Amino acid sequence: MLDLIVSVLTRTIIAGTPLLLATLGEIVTERGGIINLGIEGLMSAGAVTAFIVTFTTGNPWLGMLAAILVGILLSSIHGFVSIGLRANQVVSGLALTMLGLGISGLWGKPYIGRLLPKRMPRLNIPGLSDMPVLGSILFNHDWYVYLSIVVGIVIWFLLKHTRMGITLRSVGENPKAAESQGISVNRVKYFAVMTGGGLAGMAGAYLSTAYSGSWNEGITAGRGWIVIALTIFALWQPGGAFLGAYLFGGIFVLQYMLQPLGISPNLLAMLPYLSTLLVLFIYGMSKSGQRRMNAPATLGEPYVRGER
Repeated sequence: MLDLIVSVLTRTIIAGTPLLLATLGEIVTERGGIINLGIEGLMSAGAVTAFIVTFTTGNPWLGMLAAILVGILLSSIHGFVSIGLRANQVVSGLALTMLGLGISGLWGKPYIGRLLPKRMPRLNIPGLSDMPVLGSILFNHDWYVYLSIVVGIVIWFLLKHTRMGITLRSVGENPKAAESQGISVNRVKYFAVMTGGGLAGMAGAYLSTAYSGSWNEGITAGRGWIVIALTIFALWQPGGAFLGAYLFGGIFVLQYMLQPLGISPNLLAMLPYLSTLLVLFIYGMSKSGQRRMNAPATLGEPYVRGER
């Protein structure tokens, strides 16, 4: 029984890592007042880029950096359309999803079915990784897991305790007031969008270079859409992103554990998405949820510099 619990908790952290990375990125983006529905496409493009670079060079770190760069570049398109052209952010995000999925399908076609010669290595922490129970759960993972935790802590600190975080939040809440203080609103928004894109690309890289070690179309399996819901579930707070990511990571693990019981595979495949809708529905219907579920005030609204 103990071995089963250890296995479930270990795999929950693994499955929750890409959700955590992408959710943290979307939190930064939406805190800046921009909604990005292109996470699925960004993750897919990051996954195929990381796989190709890692397969070619044998270096998963280069694959991760390439995926982050692709995520930044693709998200900058969304930034230009949403910020520069002030177009509808929902339409732009959906177009970005289709673009990312199309690019990944095109680039990845020759690599379908191939395995990486080298995945992202594990970080075995001396003394800690050998501990009974906790060693396997917490201290025997690949670098992505620990990097995601560090990224989450850094983003929490920046948002809560630095001038940079105050600036980002003020742009998302009241860009006119921020502009009156000499802040370049559009520059901050671009930074938020590209940061979110880079983290989404990194999340995709994890799927292909650490989680599976292979590439196939549909590798993201709808995780990008779950990230959108998790951002709301987390109340746009990094701490909530940890809770939501690992909670739904556990649901992904549960999906595979229930297969031997003869439950319909189609029903199990729906489980993460049904759970997402259920959690948001219950939370949104509760009085505390209605009080706290307040998005950044100007989320999704175009901003015209100097407009009064």
